[in-house]
Amino acid sequence: MKIAIIGTGNVGGALATQWAKAGHQILLGTRDISKFEDNHLLQNPNTSLHSILESATEAEVILVAVVPQATESIAMQIKDVVKDKIIIDAMNSIRTKPEGFNNSFEAFRHFLPESEIVKCFNTTGFENMANPVYAGESVDMFVAGNSQKGKEIAQKLALDAGFATCWDFGGDDKAQLLEYFGLSWINLAIMQGHGRNMAFKVMKR
Repeated sequence: MKIAIIGTGNVGGALATQWAKAGHQILLGTRDISKFEDNHLLQNPNTSLHSILESATEAEVILVAVVPQATESIAMQIKDVVKDKIIIDAMNSIRTKPEGFNNSFEAFRHFLPESEIVKCFNTTGFENMANPVYAGESVDMFVAGNSQKGKEIAQKLALDAGFATCWDFGGDDKAQLLEYFGLSWINLAIMQGHGRNMAFKVMKR
C-alpha cells in the first residue's frame, strides 16, 4: 500500500518506520524538501521524500500528524488530489485547535468532504507506536469515523504496526471522544507521573 506521512515527528516517524518494515511504500510529505531534518527515516526500506502535494497525489492513504492549527493549510494543499482517498487524522487538539473548529477531524470533514476521513493513532504515545508489545503481548489501538472503508484500512494498518486489535469506537461523532481518550493517556502517563511506557488494552470476560 502507498502511504503518505504528512508530519514526520515522533508519531509520524514511528508509524512510517513500522509500516515500511511491514512492506508498505512510504511517501514522506514535507513543506520544504531542502529543510527536511528527519533523514534517518529515509534509511527505512520502501521510503522516499516528497512535497506534501506529491506525497498525497501518489498515495492511497494519507496519515496526518502535524500540529492541529496546520489542518486547514494541509487540507488546502491536498484538496484537489484526495477525492475518495483515505485520510487518517492522528492529531489531538489539546493546547491548540484549528481556527473555527473543535478539533482537526471536524476541520478535515469541512475542508475535504469527498475524502474518507477517520481518527486513529492518537490515543497513545509514540513509544507505543514504535513498540506496542508489553511482556510478549501487544496493546490495542482505536479508530472512529463514518467511513467504513477508512476504518477497515486503519484497522489493518494498526495490525501491521504491531497492535493487537484496533477497536471501532463508532462514527464521526466519536472522534472527539477519541481525543478525550488520548488526553486520558496523557493525563496518566505525564500529568500523573506514571511514565510514557504504559498503554491501554481492552479485556473481555
